[in-house]
Amino acid sequence: MSKTLLVKLGAVGGACAAIGAGGGILGTSAAATNSGSTTAKHHARHARSLWLRAVHADAIVPVKGGQFVQVTLDRGTVQSVSGQQLTIAEGTKKHAYKTVTLTIPGGAIVRDNKQTAQLSDLKAGQRVVVVQGPKNTRVVAHTPRAKTAK
Repeated sequence: MSKTLLVKLGAVGGACAAIGAGGGILGTSAAATNSGSTTAKHHARHARSLWLRAVHADAIVPVKGGQFVQVTLDRGTVQSVSGQQLTIAEGTKKHAYKTVTLTIPGGAIVRDNKQTAQLSDLKAGQRVVVVQGPKNTRVVAHTPRAKTAK
């Protein structure tokens, strides 16, 4: 997926965040004790945080020529890899939303702990984000840090 498309996806997420923040501001403006500007920044920050925590998203993104493309994001924990099939438990570290099996095309860009990798290099238990667009698929995985004893 091109950087331009990823930037556009981020812009769409930001626009949605701004719209959501605007609605939240309108709904709470009578009760707000801070200035509208501070409240808007607060809501926008939380909306961006929601986008970064999303476990599944489908976005329709405008591209040149008045066309639109679909971009899909899936985030979770690797359950297994078999050929081009990547099975992940979508969700957070502690809670699963659902388990999905994604078909990853051969030309996908795969990163494992910030290094170029193959899909077969991914291991069960790794955290992963998969972004699929019309031209490219990116798979970014990392091994969670071990918890330290307190």
